[in-house]
Amino acid sequence: MVDCELITVHLALVNFIGMITGVNDFKNVFFIGVAGTGMSAIAQYLAGIGKNVSGSDRFFSPGVYNETKGKLETAGIQCFLQNGDGISDETELVVVSTAVEDTVFEVQKAKESGIPIIKRSALLALIANSKRTIAIGGTSGKSTACAMLFDILKFAGLQPSIISGAGLVSIIKEGKIGNAQVGAGDWLVIEADESDGSIVQYHPEVGLLLNIDKDHQEIDELMTIFGKFKNNTKELFVVNQSNAFSKLLSVNSNHDFSASENIPAGYQAIDFHQSGFTIQFTISGIPFSINTVGKHNMENAVAATCVASQLGVDLQLCADALKNYEGIYRRHQVLGNKNGVWVIDDYAHNPAKCAASIAACQYIVPKVVAWFQPHGYGPTRFLRHDFVKEIAAVLRQADEIWMSEIFYAGGTALKDISANDLINDIKTLGCNAFFIENRNDFVTAVRPHLSDPCVLLLMGARDPGLEQFGKDVWNDL
Repeated sequence: MVDCELITVHLALVNFIGMITGVNDFKNVFFIGVAGTGMSAIAQYLAGIGKNVSGSDRFFSPGVYNETKGKLETAGIQCFLQNGDGISDETELVVVSTAVEDTVFEVQKAKESGIPIIKRSALLALIANSKRTIAIGGTSGKSTACAMLFDILKFAGLQPSIISGAGLVSIIKEGKIGNAQVGAGDWLVIEADESDGSIVQYHPEVGLLLNIDKDHQEIDELMTIFGKFKNNTKELFVVNQSNAFSKLLSVNSNHDFSASENIPAGYQAIDFHQSGFTIQFTISGIPFSINTVGKHNMENAVAATCVASQLGVDLQLCADALKNYEGIYRRHQVLGNKNGVWVIDDYAHNPAKCAASIAACQYIVPKVVAWFQPHGYGPTRFLRHDFVKEIAAVLRQADEIWMSEIFYAGGTALKDISANDLINDIKTLGCNAFFIENRNDFVTAVRPHLSDPCVLLLMGARDPGLEQFGKDVWNDL
């Protein structure tokens, strides 16, 4: 009898949640954890299309100014403390991220009130189904490629929308968070995340696969996930022919792109040159010049151009658009130069990204001093040998790698590895490697190692304190 009652309740809940099948099925929506990058982007987008949006976050405190909260409120999103006050009888849908656990009081209140609860990724899938969507996937470069493609489509007059994982500088300058914008056109550009498997929920018109490198999962798992992404794409699937694994999922190489002079594709970037903070290359004889750094950003640019061209945008127009590219938040963000030392803040956090970030800075100066904070004991343990191999391989004789202790976000993680283990491994390969357990001691320790000229590169992700850390390093230098 009890089992039958449980089944009946479960079916009723499924049917109730099933009532939310599209963005037109609700008006009043509440986000638990609204200040998070992925959550805030969707919240702003929904506010931009006329929804009544509100939300709470554990980082909101009474009487304490919060910049994200202020920008959300400017966008018309009502913000609450995470105490349940924001969930009312009018709330039709509650949105949670993967970081929000069922034990959170607001989740419990929503369940008790019979309010449908949906994951952020599932809501993004509903939004994607309401537009002609371009989903950008891959283990590296998603945010940058999103921003570049958005800029191209906007420059071409197509009035696109975007939901991204990082703020575009051009939108931030408008006083916004910068990771979302609603346009009047048909196209929506989204960042499709593979780390939680949510990428398989999307059925875009256009799927763009930038690369496949070991990150949160092993390669065979990633191949399965991205294979489903390919199968779910409706019209055009584009891959990077110059990436060993992504090219295995190619549908038609004439629709693909390459960032290697030795690997042909329908859209091939060649003649790479970097001078300071500007890269130059050509695609089908058209010269491109972009105010950014690194071959990996040439790869992102040719990917964006490849898609835009196949949507009807002229190649020269793509090049003209990218001349105005202003970058995205914490992706090789230049904080300034003091006494010949350039300070650059970057989101790099997996082996391939860290190596590419260091390599990009090597075109600027003779010496790069890189600092990295790994995040999560499990991910660091999983990627230990890859970090060591990739970072050691890219360091020049004069370059240095510094690490502070692994960022711990809470939970029951087994703390059986330290960033110092990675540093010692790198030392055995003959590289200049240093461990500074507390990042607050970093500037004092590193100052004697900084020469004129050099780059001080800060790398890390997931830790909300990294933005302030970058500012502190700049101020204390």
